[in-house]
Amino acid sequence: MNEQSNFWKGNFGNQYTERNAVDLDNLYEKNFGLTRTALNNDMLTDVNTNASILEAGCNRGLQLELLRRQGFTKLWGIDINAKALEHARKEKQNNIVEGSILDIPFKDNYFDLVFTSGVLIHIHPSNIKQALSELYRTTKKYIWCFEYFADTYTEISYRKNTNKMWKADFLSIFMEFYPDLAIIKQKKLQYIDEPDKEDMMFLLKKTEQKHNN
Repeated sequence: MNEQSNFWKGNFGNQYTERNAVDLDNLYEKNFGLTRTALNNDMLTDVNTNASILEAGCNRGLQLELLRRQGFTKLWGIDINAKALEHARKEKQNNIVEGSILDIPFKDNYFDLVFTSGVLIHIHPSNIKQALSELYRTTKKYIWCFEYFADTYTEISYRKNTNKMWKADFLSIFMEFYPDLAIIKQKKLQYIDEPDKEDMMFLLKKTEQKHNN
């Protein structure tokens, strides 16, 4: 556990979980002019609906439920917040366990795809390599991320809290640590109300040569 983990595991994380009872498609359409479902469909055209998928930092499991509606059936989620896990487990069809992105409780190459959505932004820069290494370790094929974007690591205040949120070029950081990854798709998304603010979604794939070694 570290400062950021304790923050999300505690009362602030509980409050976030209660605020996070939202309709994701409506939220994304308001922010970007297209739904999260549309983004998923665009990004995951090469991923079979029978693929095993893990969300690291699933909170209430809203992203997992969108994937289930799109036909994906083998879905797992981990989170460190007990209240989030309680909500996520109400959907009995998903496999939800307690766990941190810094120490994912699954074996190497266990999943076909692992993903994050607004989670890497909360990892301290000194721990980001560990988080990315766990995503890389536990997938046999795909890594999929949707995170705040900036050309350089930039701390941003989060509800008046410091040392809790950063935006960065996480795609480039991934490629720096793991140059064997292939970029399958990437997309920058500008906010309708704040056109100078961007998020990025990207899909990476382990190369066959690396996977077979």
